[in-house]
Amino acid sequence: MATYAPLVGLFVLAAGFALFSVTAAPFIGPRRYNSAKLEAYECGIEPVDQPLSGGRFPIKYYLTAMLFIVFDIEIVFLYPWAVANDQLGVFGLVEMVVFIATVFIAYAYVWRRGGLEWD
Repeated sequence: MATYAPLVGLFVLAAGFALFSVTAAPFIGPRRYNSAKLEAYECGIEPVDQPLSGGRFPIKYYLTAMLFIVFDIEIVFLYPWAVANDQLGVFGLVEMVVFIATVFIAYAYVWRRGGLEWD
């Protein structure tokens, strides 16, 4: 149990700091509010009123998000292969070349169809 004492101490210290920060912020923070600080942050663009339902996003947004997920997951599969590369031998190398070729074909298809262009 003594080996876990530093870890428990770190958790107690982190929880104490978080609790202190949350309780002390209203008392020591600035209280000068203006209309600009009370508005939603819109990356420098004037905020626009949207309907209560939130409005509709263009389909391009979802396609871009899905493409990001597909090509980002490739890294998740490449990392364990790189770690165990010497144990897998030629079979692992061939399998990874087939995998990368498949992802590259999909990437070339999306690029050719204009899926990576920002309109």
